[in-house]
Amino acid sequence: MCGRYVNVAADSDLVAEFDIAEVEGESLAPSWNVAPTDPVRVVLERTPRSPEGEQAPVRQLRTAAWGLVPSWSRDRKGGAKMINARIETVAAKPAFKAAAAKRRCLVPALGYYEWQKAGDGSKTPFFLREPDGNLMAMAGLYEFWRDRCLADDDPDRWLLTCTIITQQASDLLGEIHDRNPVVVPPELRAAWLDCTSGDAAVAERLLAQIPEARLAPQIVSTAVGNVRNNGPELIEPASPTEPSQPLPLDL
Repeated sequence: MCGRYVNVAADSDLVAEFDIAEVEGESLAPSWNVAPTDPVRVVLERTPRSPEGEQAPVRQLRTAAWGLVPSWSRDRKGGAKMINARIETVAAKPAFKAAAAKRRCLVPALGYYEWQKAGDGSKTPFFLREPDGNLMAMAGLYEFWRDRCLADDDPDRWLLTCTIITQQASDLLGEIHDRNPVVVPPELRAAWLDCTSGDAAVAERLLAQIPEARLAPQIVSTAVGNVRNNGPELIEPASPTEPSQPLPLDL
């Protein structure tokens, strides 16, 4: 799974990296410990509504809550449990199928954290990133959820949420954890964001084309296990002899 990640890129850097045409909402502060339900920046394409007729999709940078809330949900409480969608079922599972067909996004990250479990129950945290240090574009889905308790003119009546797609890990990544985020290479980003077909089968075909992630792992401090800790020191290398954290992560 992917339950914590790092995004410290400024909006200007994201605009340049992903060729974004419109920036929606205010920028977010850098975070070295993004946790479930946090607001995160996502890249997506939306077709403007116009009386002049159909227009071309516009690539946007928006803020979403991390944890997908399907449009048909009665409330937003389940979002924290849907921070990830499995690649094997994303195009078929009711919670994700519609989004896979029509609402795909990219979730920028400098890297993400994973915890390797030992036989004694302890956990060693790793920070995983692109070997060259470039931004990762994790494959994601997004949804708009209407809060029926709020008035039609309330600016908060629509909630934008997202999830990150994961796949079975292999090689060294698989030794750390059995799942890792699907990382979309630059040459497939435009195709992933293009949802004009409205067909979930397109998402399946694209996911099949994405190569396995080849990331560089680094042991980091157990301090990352506490969401209250947030600073650049979290991604600094730590000694492998540092005491591991035997307790559940503080999500």
